[in-house]
Amino acid sequence: MAARLNGSPTRTVCRSRILPPGALRQTVGVRIAVGGGAVGGVSGANEATKVGRVRLVVARCSVDYVGRLTAHLAPAIRVLMVKADNSVLVHSDGGSYKPLNWMSPPCWLIEEPGKWTVENKAGEQLVITLEEVFQDSRHELGVDPGLVKDGVEAHLQILLAEHVDTLGEGWSLVRREFPTPIGPVDLMCRDAVGGSVAVEIKRRGDIDGVEQLTRYLELLNRDPLLAPVSGVFAAQQIKPQARTLATDRGIRCVVLDYDELRGRVSDEFKLF
Repeated sequence: MAARLNGSPTRTVCRSRILPPGALRQTVGVRIAVGGGAVGGVSGANEATKVGRVRLVVARCSVDYVGRLTAHLAPAIRVLMVKADNSVLVHSDGGSYKPLNWMSPPCWLIEEPGKWTVENKAGEQLVITLEEVFQDSRHELGVDPGLVKDGVEAHLQILLAEHVDTLGEGWSLVRREFPTPIGPVDLMCRDAVGGSVAVEIKRRGDIDGVEQLTRYLELLNRDPLLAPVSGVFAAQQIKPQARTLATDRGIRCVVLDYDELRGRVSDEFKLF
């Protein structure tokens, strides 16, 4: 099954691992001869791995997975991706982001004319039979800065702390991340008459969030300096079951408009 170079079968190794008997142990992206020493002239998918590139192949192919179960993809035009982390993914034009099939590292790729065999340490195989290759390219993507999410709970907490009057006229903030024995409650506030109010903030409010706030309230109401402490469950969306449970437990629900909170200008540190 292995391709040959100068009479020796070769494998493209995707990570340092124990190889079959007679093989050399090598680091990421080194093509080795299964029956002998290291082989020069690295090419193909291994070249993409060695220089940290992503390899994209557009081809008419069929795909067979053999492992804990068997699966077959009939011939069709697909995109094959060999990522710099050595994973191999098979994509179609549909299905959003999820590949049709894939092999995660650590694994190795054996390239033969018209055939790729990807195998992992568990012995599972992804066999890709290439009928026609339309494009084979490599791309250096560079360092990815990572995903920055907008509107996460931390942002909501900051914005609501700055504009606590959203919860009621005359309200004031006591503290963010107010400590309790089982973890901090998002906001501790005082209402217009000076009563203590614990506020739990979620992006999507469900029953678990109500249960969490209930546990906080039970502990906070044991403190004579704070009691009585009421609760507010604030979220961008609140599920009907969560609203019903909160109402039954005397917890007020507030739906937050993130865009409105973000558009408001804080008057903190302003003279006029």
